[in-house]
Amino acid sequence: MGDEKRRDDVDSLSIEMGEKMPMSNSFDAQPKAESSGSGSAAPVALGSITNNPVISIFAYCGSSILMTVTNKYVLSGRDFNLNFMLLAVQSIVCIIAIQSCKQGGLITFRSFHPDEARKWFPISLLLIGMIYTSTKALQFLSIPVYTIFKNLTIILIAYGEVLWFGGSVTGMQLLSFGLMVLSSVIAAWADIQHALQGNTGEKLTGEAAAKVATLNAGYVWMMLNCFCSATYVLAMRKRIKLTNFKDFDTMYYNNLLSIPILLLCSLFLENWSTANLNLNFPTETRNWILFTMVLSGLSSVFISYTSAWCVRITSSTTYSMVGALNKLPIAISGLVFFDAPVTMGSVGAIFVGFVSGVVYAVAKVWQSKAKAGNHGGAAGSGNGLPTTVSASVQSMRDSLKN
Repeated sequence: MGDEKRRDDVDSLSIEMGEKMPMSNSFDAQPKAESSGSGSAAPVALGSITNNPVISIFAYCGSSILMTVTNKYVLSGRDFNLNFMLLAVQSIVCIIAIQSCKQGGLITFRSFHPDEARKWFPISLLLIGMIYTSTKALQFLSIPVYTIFKNLTIILIAYGEVLWFGGSVTGMQLLSFGLMVLSSVIAAWADIQHALQGNTGEKLTGEAAAKVATLNAGYVWMMLNCFCSATYVLAMRKRIKLTNFKDFDTMYYNNLLSIPILLLCSLFLENWSTANLNLNFPTETRNWILFTMVLSGLSSVFISYTSAWCVRITSSTTYSMVGALNKLPIAISGLVFFDAPVTMGSVGAIFVGFVSGVVYAVAKVWQSKAKAGNHGGAAGSGNGLPTTVSASVQSMRDSLKN
């Protein structure tokens, strides 16, 4: 499942994280101890890969696409209705993965403590609301439309920061927000127009009515997901100051506390009859679906690691731009791997959404530079949103062992 995946959901939120990175030498690789002998070639070759900015960017983009595509593959099954079970499997896989990495000395995070779990439990409940509505929206909508609508979460977060943390929004940010709304309207219009093809009468009938009903359900779930996502991120920002969690601490507690709730919801709210299990996991694709569920859980860990890797090797500015540009290949993946409609409207919506992300990233970069110039890098009351958020990828440099 993973903290990064839940902000996802965060490809739309990756800009929110990237803008808050320090503009200097954060995530610089630690000096490697010199080695001698014939075995030194392997560490040198590995070092050249781990310190390559191009590879880190492609790894981050690839892991983001992998997560979205694997989730969509499982959820797009004709009769799949075990969303809580899917999320529980992803959480379990994530816990096993990060615990294994901790045992292997690759990462570090704090051990479980009941008092910290009690403080963090409300955040985990908000997380469950966010990820469940995310799976329902992705189940009903195509990947391009889902990706475009996720931009609206950024608007809610921005104005949530204004209301609760005393920030402000610049004119260029307002322009990006307008483009985000416009891209969502174009995407919805293109989707509905495609669904209505072949319907000649004024009254919707047959396949067209079913398609429109599916889209309407998707839009409702998407709206709920945007609100849940913004609430989760804003609440986590406030709560994380009390716990001083780093990213792997957040990932660990989020997944660990979510597992029992997700399992209970699945057992009591979902149909575990043999007939329904056979519908969800047809014999001919059962093994592949199970493998994809596990892979989707691992992909969230990949995203968390590659996000930190990208910031360490490049800069916060580059990471912000990568977060914006990354929406384009994710949206295109829906056109390539799934039967998403390719029309002038859908392509136009993807382009406008892509531009809105770039404009927002540039606005935040300019804002960060202006604040650094006006206040000497210190937190101040400049014209923009606050730049201090503990739950960002920056915190992973304290967890990762280079």
